[in-house]
Amino acid sequence: MKKAVLTIIISVIMIVTSACGNSKPNQLNLPVSEFEFTNQDEQTVSLEDLKGKVWITDLIFTYCETVCPTMTMNMAELQKQLKAAEVDAEIISFSVDPERDTPAALKSYLGKFGADFTNWNALTGYSYEEIKSFVLQSFKVPIAKDGASDQIIHGTYFYLVDQNGTVVAKYDGMEDTPFEKIINDVKALQKS
Repeated sequence: MKKAVLTIIISVIMIVTSACGNSKPNQLNLPVSEFEFTNQDEQTVSLEDLKGKVWITDLIFTYCETVCPTMTMNMAELQKQLKAAEVDAEIISFSVDPERDTPAALKSYLGKFGADFTNWNALTGYSYEEIKSFVLQSFKVPIAKDGASDQIIHGTYFYLVDQNGTVVAKYDGMEDTPFEKIINDVKALQKS
């Protein structure tokens, strides 16, 4: 009797666990604010352009001396792994230093990491105050100018945005970036 009950409990746990693994990510529910910015090719990219697409985004700047090179290297690796898995997702990098990050500077910077610009847009073309407000409203993370240097302090997460423009999950973009989980979460969104 005890063995039968234990078998049933284990079976239920396995079913629930496997169902959770295939479920749509919903860790967050943050609508991205409307935007219309300029990419590395001096083309306009807006939230409307991304409607119906799943996308992954981060915050970077080209003069960053600390976290951005690692984050950008990890995003480039994610892009390669998405392509290898034949998973279609857009990548959007928002510059948090728009005064210095021209479209040409962003294109050169991402080019050093082997970025494929067919689905990776680096955005600029706004003021620092505009991006500060946008990032706080859309991703609930502050950015700030470092008073002791020319650096910008910002978050190091990768954010997953669904087809409706809602942030549904975030992941460590610096250390132990969960590439496989991100890819599986993108797949789950695309199935829904």
